[in-house]
Amino acid sequence: MKKLLHTIPLTLLLAAAPLQAYPAIELIPENTPASAPKQEAPLPETPDTRLSEEALHQELRQLRDHMQTSLNNRDLDALLDGLTDDVVFTTMNGDRVIGKEQVRGYYEKMLGGSQPVVKTITAQFEADKLSHLYDGGNTAFAFGHSNDRYELTGGETWEVKPQWSATIVRQNGRWLIAGFHYSVNMLDNPVLSAQRNWLMGGGAAAALLACAAGFLLGRRTGRLKK
Repeated sequence: MKKLLHTIPLTLLLAAAPLQAYPAIELIPENTPASAPKQEAPLPETPDTRLSEEALHQELRQLRDHMQTSLNNRDLDALLDGLTDDVVFTTMNGDRVIGKEQVRGYYEKMLGGSQPVVKTITAQFEADKLSHLYDGGNTAFAFGHSNDRYELTGGETWEVKPQWSATIVRQNGRWLIAGFHYSVNMLDNPVLSAQRNWLMGGGAAAALLACAAGFLLGRRTGRLKK
């Protein structure tokens, strides 16, 4: 009994004492998968992370100017520098060359050597519209026309306005021509004009002279038979 009386005041003292605050402990059930780490939101695209379309078109204009200057200055190495290794080039006269080495051979046949077919060339390339962009801005299709003047080794001068189209790819931060097609109106070009002039001028006169000579020769032969 005395022991019980000594215990009661201690119990009352503990009950009256303020409770200390302890952090709550959350019990996690077993076999609960760990939560995935939070993923950071992707950074917004800026001109520093992706070139704008206007910047891409400006690069394409620079390539056009580079190729035009290289052709007019007859700088073959600079011209080849703007092409892919497997470029396909369809020429104005209907030839097709594939690869840089074949382009070099065609150029040297037409513009190189001591007796080139073309003595000088002046070309001015114009795009009819903005290039079509594909593959996230890594492929472009360009098209337009050009104002060309050719001075041939024989002395003739041709002025033509061919149509052109080009497939251009962006490799290692540079635009390169992968395909180029050059064509001229087959019904209206300097070759046909020269033929028409020949027929209407000296060619027609030569034809009439040939007919007259044949007629006179025939009459003379007939008289000899009599």
